[in-house]
Amino acid sequence: MPGGKRGLVAPQNTFLENIVRRSSESSFLLGNAQIVDWPVVYSNDGFCKLSGYHRADVMQKSSTCSFMYGELTDKKTIEKVRQTFDNYESNCFEVLLYKKNRTPVWFYMQIAPIRNEHEKVVLFLCTFKDITLFKQPIEDDSTKGWTKFARLTRALTNSRSVLQQLTPMNKTEVVHKHSRLAEVLQLGSDILPQYKQEAPKTPPHIILHYCAFKTTWDWVILILTFYTAIMVPYNVSFKTKQNNIAWLVLDSVVDVIFLVDIVLNFHTTFVGPGGEVISDPKLIRMNYLKTWFVIDLLSCLPYDIINAFENVDEGISSLFSSLKVVRLLRLGRVARKLDHYLEYGAAVLVLLVCVFGLVAHWLACIWYSIGDYEVIDEVTNTIQIDSWLYQLALSIGTPYRYNTSAGIWEGGPSKDSLYVSSLYFTMTSLTTIGFGNIAPTTDVEKMFSVAMMMVGSLLYATIFGNVTTIFQQMYANTNRYHEMLNNVRDFLKLYQVPKGLSERVMDYIVSTWSMSKGIDTEKVLSICPKDMRADICVHLNRKVFNEHPAFRLASDGCLRALAVEFQTIHCAPGDLIYHAGESVDALCFVVSGSLEVIQDDEVVAILDHFPK
Repeated sequence: MPGGKRGLVAPQNTFLENIVRRSSESSFLLGNAQIVDWPVVYSNDGFCKLSGYHRADVMQKSSTCSFMYGELTDKKTIEKVRQTFDNYESNCFEVLLYKKNRTPVWFYMQIAPIRNEHEKVVLFLCTFKDITLFKQPIEDDSTKGWTKFARLTRALTNSRSVLQQLTPMNKTEVVHKHSRLAEVLQLGSDILPQYKQEAPKTPPHIILHYCAFKTTWDWVILILTFYTAIMVPYNVSFKTKQNNIAWLVLDSVVDVIFLVDIVLNFHTTFVGPGGEVISDPKLIRMNYLKTWFVIDLLSCLPYDIINAFENVDEGISSLFSSLKVVRLLRLGRVARKLDHYLEYGAAVLVLLVCVFGLVAHWLACIWYSIGDYEVIDEVTNTIQIDSWLYQLALSIGTPYRYNTSAGIWEGGPSKDSLYVSSLYFTMTSLTTIGFGNIAPTTDVEKMFSVAMMMVGSLLYATIFGNVTTIFQQMYANTNRYHEMLNNVRDFLKLYQVPKGLSERVMDYIVSTWSMSKGIDTEKVLSICPKDMRADICVHLNRKVFNEHPAFRLASDGCLRALAVEFQTIHCAPGDLIYHAGESVDALCFVVSGSLEVIQDDEVVAILDHFPK
């Protein structure tokens, strides 16, 4: 099963990890093929249980299991085993070995070489199966008096599973087919007999969650989610029955896209609790069914299609209009992707502004719904003149009027004006401005306004407080740079450093900052473990190691040891590195630029960076 770090990074996988993880029912040893006598580098629990030895007892002993030989072990078989190791071949044997308590046991032993990406044998895999029952049926109290044939029949019956494992194994096949290695361990055909790092092998119908297609698809889903979050509250509050074919088709297409997204989620890898990337189709389906499937399915039901019919009962129509709010659960799709964007200040800033606008939009829809519910008393068929909708209608010149022939109230502001006015009121309330030209008058409106002010104060403080932090982080390096320059200027002024030297100091600081961008290399390296620090240092000094002839024959270990001790020094133009007569305590390599060797105020040599 592929393993890895966060979902943003493509994981890596090793053959050895696959063997250890998926071979709990096998007994095997791994031996180093590059060292004399092929010492054991790994022993699984199955072999320890089978042989009676602890893992510490087995490590570094020969993979030929010479420590388990005894007086009855066949000499010819021992010689064939050593020849198999010497020739880097695959083979299988029936050999009598002795457990730690010196109990003789017949083993079916299989040997297979493991090659790296250069086709070089680096490990030997030795698997063992106990076949004592097939070689010598043991007589116990329950079988006393039985014939030898009867005891053999019972042994074969009790060991049917062992027989099934041994039946398909053919000696000639193991010798000639290296691909049988996976079958030896019963690990499946997806594991190759190579010891190297390899990309995770996913089935052809499984989509990697970090691939370019999935990233693009997630952005499309993100945009459509915000479209849903905007349109659903608007349609529910303003009771829009979408007879417009264009809008109905658009919403249907959006629903189809979200249904396709559900299908894709059943075929998309995810990051497991241990940081590994799960590509097993069964595990993917179970994980999605347990987490987001129900929510995603409810948000994709076609409420608009049922609500669009003219002959639908008003109560049923209102019910389906209200159920469309369930589609807001699609925002969960955004929530599960937030960790992808939190590392980027600009993305967080845009996201916070979108959240603020979205909350204002929702509150505007609720604000209109309250006014629409209270403006006309359906019991007395009278209009509430203290409602904010009535006051708005008078102020913009579109008052409500009573149609006596139809017995209903007509007129009032258009839906566009109502929405804009509602959004204007919620924005002024959330930002604590509150001009008062649209104000709550009824008790319900005042209660809603109080609740909105409480939510708005928290939302405003949270969002714009984070905005301040983001801007501070964006300019943190610049502020640190100017603070350092101010400190240097104060120092030079306080100690009255000569002008020429002061200019050299300022030139050095400015040029060094422009090259390092204010990054403290030593501080970064101190965070990393020793091995990782050595790898980074080798990378930082790769130009010296690759181009300078002094390191041409150096081993990797030597380069790693040297790289940790190297320090990168930047010298400004005009700086002197060594004066005549000084003791030299460091060896310097010119990586970029050039330097002059001066004697008696004359340039005697110009040293450029080392030759190619």
